[in-house]
Amino acid sequence: MTDEAQSATWTFLSNHGHVLVCLAVDPNTRLRDIAAQVGITERAIQKILGDLEGAGIITRIREGRRNRYVVHPDAPLRHPLEAHQSVGDLLSMVVADWDRRKRPAADD
Repeated sequence: MTDEAQSATWTFLSNHGHVLVCLAVDPNTRLRDIAAQVGITERAIQKILGDLEGAGIITRIREGRRNRYVVHPDAPLRHPLEAHQSVGDLLSMVVADWDRRKRPAADD
């Protein structure tokens, strides 16, 4: 594998991080749209959403036939090396205007 090919095979954020960014940008986004943006299957997105919800990082709210996702910016990052930072801190770095947006209330 060439150095160029190898460098294209990894990113700084995991798929979980990518899904979180998608939800922060558009809380009403559909699974198929997230899957297309992240580059993984809808089934993988469903598992990641379950992980994020189980960890208290997001809440899924059913609205008719669609879901809306509430991101909890005060939730801590999960790895011990980053646990002193919050989900909101991460999103502030990677989502344009995150700090200036109206952040969803945690009890929505």
